[in-house]
Amino acid sequence: MENDHSLDRKASALVSAATVSRHPGLGAAAAMRRYARRLELRSYGLNPEHFALQEGLRAALAVAVPLIIILSTGLYAWGWSIFAAFWTCLCDGAGPDRQRRWVPGGFAVLGAIIAFLGAWIASFGSSAALTAGPFMVFLIALLPVRLPNTSMMATLLAVVAVVAIGFPHNLAGAAMLALTFFVGAVWAWLLINVIWRIDAWLPVQQASKAVLARLSDMAAELVAIDDGEHRDSEWHSEHGEHRRSVRTAMERLRLLLIRFQGEKGLKLETYGRVHEAAEIVFSALIALDHAFIIRHGPVEERIATAKTLLNVLVAWQTSIELDSSIGRKMLEKQLERLEKVKAGLADGPLIGCLAAVGRALSPAREEPLFVLGDDVSAAQQGAGGWMRWKAGIKQALRLSIGVVAVYYVATIFSLGYPYWATMAVVVVMQGAARSTWTRGVERILGSLLGGIWALWLLHEVVNADARTAIAVCLSVLTIALRGVNYSLFVVFLTALFIIITELLEPGAGIASARMFDNTLGSLAALVSVLALWPDLGPSVGFLIERGLAANQAYLETVQSGADRKKAYAARRAAGLASVEAEVAMHDLGGLLRRRYRLSDKDAATLKQLRFVAGEAAMAWHGRLSGGFQPKS
Repeated sequence: MENDHSLDRKASALVSAATVSRHPGLGAAAAMRRYARRLELRSYGLNPEHFALQEGLRAALAVAVPLIIILSTGLYAWGWSIFAAFWTCLCDGAGPDRQRRWVPGGFAVLGAIIAFLGAWIASFGSSAALTAGPFMVFLIALLPVRLPNTSMMATLLAVVAVVAIGFPHNLAGAAMLALTFFVGAVWAWLLINVIWRIDAWLPVQQASKAVLARLSDMAAELVAIDDGEHRDSEWHSEHGEHRRSVRTAMERLRLLLIRFQGEKGLKLETYGRVHEAAEIVFSALIALDHAFIIRHGPVEERIATAKTLLNVLVAWQTSIELDSSIGRKMLEKQLERLEKVKAGLADGPLIGCLAAVGRALSPAREEPLFVLGDDVSAAQQGAGGWMRWKAGIKQALRLSIGVVAVYYVATIFSLGYPYWATMAVVVVMQGAARSTWTRGVERILGSLLGGIWALWLLHEVVNADARTAIAVCLSVLTIALRGVNYSLFVVFLTALFIIITELLEPGAGIASARMFDNTLGSLAALVSVLALWPDLGPSVGFLIERGLAANQAYLETVQSGADRKKAYAARRAAGLASVEAEVAMHDLGGLLRRRYRLSDKDAATLKQLRFVAGEAAMAWHGRLSGGFQPKS
């Protein structure tokens, strides 16, 4: 009984938060969820579920050991070991244990070689540096074309290259620099793979919880509507925000699971089933959402269905968090209640919604659910292909030209830390203008806030030991927040690098230089993407039309009586096309085309798109209830 009361309290809290979210300024938790959905609409991520405290604490240890040794012994020439350790922790991305061994290991070896070459070649003069830096960046940028899951490693290797150019040394000095880098990187590698191992499946578990939390939010919003008017009955700027939020979280989980393809054990199948069941629950919620919008069926049945789904979702989420027999029993009890509610319904689509969810989450189900994907990307299959090479070469050229341009500006204006500007070019520039725009804005904003904060800290805290402690704490938060939000990550990253640089090389203007250089580099990255083979993507109108066509194809697939696999594939394609169309309204391409405000035609088409998506979902669940006849 106590567990039942706990679930009821959680469900009630979600409904209260959903009600409060309609009134900005009321409720911090509700405001954060709503803010996250708005950010995702514009391609900015905010994922509090991905806060990684263990990784943050491990990174703090990786930074603290070489930092304390250097400060206590005065061996400031070994400063690169601190940055190498931190970068290696950044290089450790989500994936199976074998990936977490070879990717950071490859970074340690290649990074030491690149550091040596960059520092040594730069000693021959500015012309040599101006040639070597962009050339190394060009070669490094091609690495992900051939090796899967190496995008972060390639970015960080390019960072090493442009930073090493800023530290010219003779042959012996360059070798020493490479050695300090290698020692710091190996120390971090040992922490990651030997001394302090963290469950490789933790990011997948966090991503699964994020999906369930967003599904629960969507169900709670429907319960909060009760017999009122659904806000999506009329077009508004956040139309369909829950659908977008859930789809984004599910694709994030899907991409993580693809990284684990081929792993032995039950965890891949377990989380794969979570993903597949979440797809089914999501489809049921879309159908129910549409029923609320068009006021389909008896109102009391709609409300009962929404409350039942919310209770089941809360129990499912709790069962995953507890990961115990108690949690599973809680879920089983809610599924029993679902069957009782379903038996009392008369409306076909609503019955189908509960039937689909009950079947997907039932521990006694027999049909295989784990159909993660036959659409593993070419990168995962190790295939290159001319198209991938072509895109890779274009991106490598953009990066190289952007680095050259920033080097040139840095030389003219005698910037104190030019490698910070070139570093910004490397980390901000993405393949498309939209992603570069969002990354650049976040980088500039985070750098400004982090620089101002670091200036205040340096002014208020003058004791070296206290500054060291602050740097260690910043290391925790920087790594822990990297999956939560990029702007927050950059705020703490900027403050961390400024304070460590001040500890190793005290000097005026470090914070202001960091802020200016990051802004310069971010703008250079954006200009490069826009000037060189600009990829603004299809027009908003085209994407909306394509989304409508995909949803009509899904509806026709359902009405034709196609099997479950074909229906699922059509449903996912329709969902992705819908999200792509809506996000495109707010991206850089839409701004440049002055089409942020939809034309009347596009607005009508987008509204029709959402209507067809709801109709298809309701048709599918009407079919599951047994009251469906295939279209002849």
